[in-house]
Amino acid sequence: MSSKEFDINGTDYTITITEQVIGHVNNLKNLYNAAYEDPESFEDVSSEISSTITDIASTVEPEVEDSDLDGLIQEIIKAVDNKAAEIEKELSAKEKPAKKSKSKK
Repeated sequence: MSSKEFDINGTDYTITITEQVIGHVNNLKNLYNAAYEDPESFEDVSSEISSTITDIASTVEPEVEDSDLDGLIQEIIKAVDNKAAEIEKELSAKEKPAKKSKSKK
């Protein structure tokens, strides 16, 4: 878990990126993709998108102003993506066997 701070329109917001938040963000990205790939399905997924955004926003301190919500959600998605990239980088570094240098005699 890590905390992130965001300045959106002059308001400082803080979120703790937990497994639950990561799950909500990944779900939101999947819903966005579904709506993008099939625009006719947007009506079907729009309430789910709204609900997921509300779930994410409920984990932010202080309470999010409606005018800041879009920008804040975009920043949270970026933060989660960056965190995932960091974890992936750490895992791939651990999986690569350490190269032993051969010394010439």
